[in-house]
Amino acid sequence: MSIESHSVTTQPSGVPTGHFYVLQPDIYSGGPGHGLTFSNLERLLTPPRRILRPADGGFPVLPEIPVLIQSASGRPLKDLEGVFSGYWLVSEELKKVLERHDADGFAFTPCNVVSADGTSLGEYHLCDVLRVIDVLDESLSRLDIRIGEEYAKGKHYRIGPGASLAFREHEISAAHVFRTPFSSYVFCDKKLRGAIIESGCVGISLEDAADF
Repeated sequence: MSIESHSVTTQPSGVPTGHFYVLQPDIYSGGPGHGLTFSNLERLLTPPRRILRPADGGFPVLPEIPVLIQSASGRPLKDLEGVFSGYWLVSEELKKVLERHDADGFAFTPCNVVSADGTSLGEYHLCDVLRVIDVLDESLSRLDIRIGEEYAKGKHYRIGPGASLAFREHEISAAHVFRTPFSSYVFCDKKLRGAIIESGCVGISLEDAADF
């Protein structure tokens, strides 16, 4: 059976900047990669899943602690790295910042991060953003909206350079971090952005969602 789909490109009517930000690992700084790979992923997976993160997010019951090994060519680790079988990797320092400002928005599980010779590289955790709320104001945003049966929820937000996103702020309430149901991007408000910047944590991209 053929699957029909179409896209709708919306145009903004003026989106205020400085309200919400795209929170993600900084993958554009150049240089060598982190060089991390799971050493025990096959033992952690829940069949028939091919990645560790469940479709609905969060963490499954794990039979053992995840182990990530860094190759000899890997660079020093940053406070936010990604993506590892659907999750971010965050330092203990960044974890404390995120929990302090929105504990209900995140889930963490500890993991062992070691060099090729088995030396610990510090205290790190896999991290997932749990909160999913449908608050994107499509009428005010500029983005490509894909609609079709091939998308798990019937719709997908294709967000890239040039996008301008507006949100229904009254529906977000006191949340400082969230995803939408129709994209994998994570968004945070200016309070959490400020806390992350003040912490001095590195390796984090915080682009204005209104001027992506």
